[in-house]
Amino acid sequence: MTPISFKPRHAARGLLARATFTALAALCCSLARAEPDVLERPALISAKAAGSVLLALAQAGPRLVAAGERGIILWSDDGGASWRQASVPVSVSLTALRFTSARDGWALGHSGVLLRTRDGGQSWTRQMDGKQAAALVLEAAKAAGAQGPALAEAERMVAEGPSKPFLDLHFFDPQNGLLIGAFGMVFATADGGQTWQPAQQRLANPQGKHLYAIAGDGDGCVIAGEQGAVFRSTDRGRTFSTLATGYEGSYFGALALAPRSALVFGMRGNVRRSDDAGATWQKSEIAAGASITAGLRLRDGSLLLADETGQLYRSTDEGKRFVHIAPPQPSPFTAAVQRADGKLLLSGVRGITSVALNSIKAQP
Repeated sequence: MTPISFKPRHAARGLLARATFTALAALCCSLARAEPDVLERPALISAKAAGSVLLALAQAGPRLVAAGERGIILWSDDGGASWRQASVPVSVSLTALRFTSARDGWALGHSGVLLRTRDGGQSWTRQMDGKQAAALVLEAAKAAGAQGPALAEAERMVAEGPSKPFLDLHFFDPQNGLLIGAFGMVFATADGGQTWQPAQQRLANPQGKHLYAIAGDGDGCVIAGEQGAVFRSTDRGRTFSTLATGYEGSYFGALALAPRSALVFGMRGNVRRSDDAGATWQKSEIAAGASITAGLRLRDGSLLLADETGQLYRSTDEGKRFVHIAPPQPSPFTAAVQRADGKLLLSGVRGITSVALNSIKAQP
């Protein structure tokens, strides 16, 4: 087995907080070694898959799709009452799901894996892995005439193999998208994901800070990452400006509230919001001490955040103030969606948790 080389930064703790407990350890920092065959070994079909650690949850039209450890992807056509396991060609942990239509979607995760579905999540094919990603980075570096440290870094990425995870993905339209990950990895596509090209140069991120989340609205997007890193683009990700939010801890998620408004959240319950395209940021009022790991705009327009201890927080004023609401069965949560009937579904270390928001009261 090949050792994984990760930089010893405090962001290691951030990676753990983002995905919580077991899953998170797998995210990069606590993972000491990689198994090469996980890229070739299909996910094991298991009757207990729905109770596995799940890191991502998404809607594909009326269908629900969840993904998590060991390449597990599940889909449900009855609102989460029952789940069926999808055919997946790899057994790496998957960190995010994104759908551009009811049938077309993406799953991404460890070992630089990017998977694609064209049938709403029932079956998946491998679009890219860490070996291919590293080769693309080296090819781009040579084409740009890179020398010295820049070329050495690209060569080191190839030598290390598929060790770096992808963490989030956003499509501005069916053709144009951005893929981000650990150590500042950025890839862009302009042909609907048929091909991907390295795009790290679009961000001023010389330290290679981990990029955890990307949220978009129209032609704009916000990227949130390690050690307070926040970047904003207004031209579909072609160029980015660096934003200062006043917090130097890691942000694990972001919500695009409007073309000029955004919310970022992360370590130790820190939440910041901006209404002026990131020029200034205000700290949200929230009684959370644990790291915020998931966020969602609900159907009634309010905002919901979940933390790594399983507590929920809701805002009815665009993120200025969040009220604590305690679910009946708290569990470390990683992602959330809301069904058409208003019921909330959350993924986490115990599989999927269902919560009826109107049945729980705000805490004092």
